[in-house]
Amino acid sequence: MKTYLVGGAVRDRLLGIAVKDRDYVVVGATPEDMLRAGYRPVGKDFPVFLHPRTHEEYALARTERKTGRGYHAFAFDTDQSVTLEDDLRRRDLTINAIAEDEHGALIDPFGGARDLEAKILRHVSPAFAEDPVRVLRVARFAARYADRGFRVAEETLALMRGMVADGEVDHLVPERVWAETQKALSEKTPSAFLRTLRDCGALRVLFPEIDALYGVPQRAEFHPEIDSGVHTEMVVDMAAQLAPGNALVGYCALVHDLGKALTPKDVLPKHIGHEHRGLAPVEAVSTRYKVPAEYAALAHLVCKLHLLAHTALDLRPATVLGLFEQLDAFRRPERVEAFLIACEADKRGRLGQGESAYPQGDFLRRAFAAATAIGAREFVDQGLHGPAIGEAMRKARIDAIAAL
Repeated sequence: MKTYLVGGAVRDRLLGIAVKDRDYVVVGATPEDMLRAGYRPVGKDFPVFLHPRTHEEYALARTERKTGRGYHAFAFDTDQSVTLEDDLRRRDLTINAIAEDEHGALIDPFGGARDLEAKILRHVSPAFAEDPVRVLRVARFAARYADRGFRVAEETLALMRGMVADGEVDHLVPERVWAETQKALSEKTPSAFLRTLRDCGALRVLFPEIDALYGVPQRAEFHPEIDSGVHTEMVVDMAAQLAPGNALVGYCALVHDLGKALTPKDVLPKHIGHEHRGLAPVEAVSTRYKVPAEYAALAHLVCKLHLLAHTALDLRPATVLGLFEQLDAFRRPERVEAFLIACEADKRGRLGQGESAYPQGDFLRRAFAAATAIGAREFVDQGLHGPAIGEAMRKARIDAIAAL
C-alpha cells in the first residue's frame, strides 16, 4: 500500500501557487484496508476516504470504462492491481496527471511538468473524449491560467471539436454546466472560458444566446471594440478585476447584453431597447442551467436597469428612487453594490476605457445611503398611519436624493 499526492496540489506547487486542498491516491489497497486503518468512506461512485485526522481525501487508484453517453456513464475498477500510472492516465490534462511520493519525488509519466513549463493545456490520452465535462474543465483552466500565458494545445482543441461534432456535449447535465461556469466566472480571465468554448464549437451548443452576440456590431463612438461578443468578453474580465472571485457579479456581466443579439438588422449598429429584449434570453439561460435564484434575479435586473445606472447623473430624484425600488434594495441592500459593480464593468469593459471613472456608481451609492437614512419612526411619531407612512417616507427619500 503506497500513497501519493496527486492533481492540483502538485500542479499548484510547481506553479508557485499556495496549495489549498490536497488529494491523495492509494495504490495496492482495498476498501477493507482503508477502513481498518481508520479512514471514513465518502465516495459514491468509487472508493474515496477521509483521513481520520487531517480529513483530506484519499482515493483508491482506479481505471474507468465508458458505458454510454454523458458524464455518469462509466464503470470503475479499483482492484489492488491498478497502478499509479493507470490512475494518472485517466485524468483530463497532463498538468493534472502529476504525482508526488512521500519523499517529494515527482512521478510524471505524461509530461505534465514539461507542459507547465511550456504553458500548455494538453489532454493526457484519447480517453479524454469520453467525458464531456472535460470540455468545460479545459475552458475553465484556460480562464484560470490565461494571465500566465497558458494556451490550449491544438490537438486538444481538435479533440474537443470532435466531441462537439459527435454530440457528446449535448449530454451534459445542467448542474455540471453551471458548476463549471460558476467556477470560470470566479477566475481571473473569464473571457478565456468563452473563447475556448467558442473555438471548439461548444459555446454555440451550451450558450447559443452568448454565441449569437459575436459579429453583432455596436456604435463605435460608444463601443470602440464594435463586436458585441468581444464586448461581453471585456465586461466579464472587468467584473473579475473589480470583484475578484465574485461569480454573482460575473454572471450578471455575462448575460447583461443578450438583447443585442435580437436587435433587428435594419437598425444596427444601434440597440435601442436591447435591455428589454434581453430579459427573455437571460431567463432562458438561468432556467436551463438551474442558476441559483439570486443569480437569476440580479442578472435579470442588471439586464433591465443597467442603462438607468449609466444615466444616473441625469435622472430625476424620483427615478433614482424607483431604480432602488426595482432592485428591492431596501429589503436587499447587498444587491446595490453587486448591481453597481456589474454596471461599472459594462461601462469600463470597452476598448480603451478600462481605466475610466464611473461617477454614476459613487452618486448612486450616496443616493442609496441618503434614502436608507429615512426611516418610518419619525412619521409614526408624527401620528401618521398605514399607507400615509409609506407615502411620506417616499417623498422624504426623493427630497434626500434631490439634496445631493
